[in-house]
Amino acid sequence: MNLYPLKFKPILKERLWGGTKLKEVLNKPIDSDITGESWELSGVAGDISEISNGNLEGTSLQELMDSQGEALLGKSVVERFGKEFPILIKFIDAKQDLSIQLHPNDELAKKRHNSFGKTEMWYIMDADPGAKLIVGFNKDVEKQEYVKSIEDGTLTDLMNYEEVSEGDTFFINTGKIHAIGAGVLLAEIQQTSDITYRVFDFNRKDKDGNLRELHTGLAVDAIDYKKKDDFKVDYPKNKGETNPMVDCPYFKTNFLELIQPLKQNLSERDSFTIYMCVGGGATITNDWGSTEIRKGETVLVPASSTYVDISAQKAKLLEVTI
Repeated sequence: MNLYPLKFKPILKERLWGGTKLKEVLNKPIDSDITGESWELSGVAGDISEISNGNLEGTSLQELMDSQGEALLGKSVVERFGKEFPILIKFIDAKQDLSIQLHPNDELAKKRHNSFGKTEMWYIMDADPGAKLIVGFNKDVEKQEYVKSIEDGTLTDLMNYEEVSEGDTFFINTGKIHAIGAGVLLAEIQQTSDITYRVFDFNRKDKDGNLRELHTGLAVDAIDYKKKDDFKVDYPKNKGETNPMVDCPYFKTNFLELIQPLKQNLSERDSFTIYMCVGGGATITNDWGSTEIRKGETVLVPASSTYVDISAQKAKLLEVTI
């Protein structure tokens, strides 16, 4: 089967903390004023992405993996992950602060939930003046000190706050306590997992007047209590070049700012390639077809492609592979 560059229908998620930037900034088809997430590319059970362009329109990502696994994913990816899509791609709009949370590592997630852990990265697309993230602790913390802070409601006093602006990038390894702050719009790349341990939610109530579930007991043994300044990604921003951002066991991400067309040889790359457009727009072409992409859209270039040609006068892209 000739697998052209594929686009997918966004899976839109209302959240207590969501807003309107996914509609207003990224042109998502939304009526709600509290949409917090657009799942761009998902193999999560119950939320499988569906192709939205070309003659495969209406086909699910899972159907295509089942019938064209190696051509779509790459032989080495299939050998490692089977016919499970290994990463989850999202855009997130936080009108309010998200809960303070963390994710377990692979070993703990497998043991407790029969799931992958959740290593992730964030690229800031838009931030209101003064908008911040919570990333890690502001000092080394003892487990007992953390537990006491949960009990007496002083956890925020132990948190490290980072003011952010467009282009800032953060790598969030498992065990690192974190929260996206109000006023931040970002692109998120993560392992395929929906396992989150929520430890503090600012005592918010949902529309029915209920507090959201916390996972304080599960979190205690999953947290990295050390203060570590290992989260801010320092990456080159050379125009017209592939700029390395993150290279971890679960995904590799590069930053591209294009001011002219770029052609890349993919014949040696035994992996699919994802392009998230975080600015401008482009046309992405492989051996079998072309697809337009604009800010807020995502394209999957199948592993069977021998090249990709990105035609752009002005575009910012995140390039993701395994």
